[in-house]
Amino acid sequence: MKAIVCVKQVPDTSGVVAVKADGTMDRAAMATITNHDDLAAVEAALELKDKTGCEVIVVSMGPPPAEGMLRELIAMGADRGVLISAREFGGSDTYATSQIIAAAVNKIGVDKEDVVFCGRQAIDGDTAQVGPQIAEKLGLPQVTYAADIDKDGDKLTIKRLLEDGHMMLSVETPCLVTTVKELNNPRYMNVGLIQECFDKPLDIFDYEALKDEPLIDPDTIGLEGSPTNVYKSFSPPAKGACQMLEGSDRGTVDELTGILADKHLI
Repeated sequence: MKAIVCVKQVPDTSGVVAVKADGTMDRAAMATITNHDDLAAVEAALELKDKTGCEVIVVSMGPPPAEGMLRELIAMGADRGVLISAREFGGSDTYATSQIIAAAVNKIGVDKEDVVFCGRQAIDGDTAQVGPQIAEKLGLPQVTYAADIDKDGDKLTIKRLLEDGHMMLSVETPCLVTTVKELNNPRYMNVGLIQECFDKPLDIFDYEALKDEPLIDPDTIGLEGSPTNVYKSFSPPAKGACQMLEGSDRGTVDELTGILADKHLI
């Protein structure tokens, strides 16, 4: 049995966005972190490993520096890492990205009791599309926004988080589950595993490794093959300093009114 976890290295939102000439983000030039919802997916897979002894494989599509993130996840307890990296994949939108990742997961292999985990969405795009698109391309049943997961044999019982409550669902494996950060508290890296993480296998899937997969269409991957494109990437302008008003309710209202009038806002 395997738990395959799709993770993404995303820009650290506290930093400055680096943009290439074509308008796409220069991820190699920016400080990065592991996407928060994806860490919840990793922890869900590791908890499944604690219960069943399954193999945990972390998969990420990105530039070569993403290897460091995968090593960190191996130090948390994952058994194996797969980095999908090639110039042909650069600039892919969600449709193209899910196609490439689905091809990689298909190459790894999905068996009867396997579970594919994804985070709900990435903080850089906030589309929540890639996980469901991977499930569609692999022909797997899917449950999104999982806030609690219980596995019994080849069946998962999942508490699905909704805006105004929750929904209880049962799904048979193999399946794909997207997780929300409320699902768990990701564990820290283990000191012993930190020492061993560079001895664990890390596979590199480039274009040559995936081009013969039936899910790969060379005309619909990468920047040129993506049906949608990012018009512009930029860092939002810094917010101005906050001014705090103190005193009685009436006094602060009068003071605020005066400030707004001076700025010609009222």
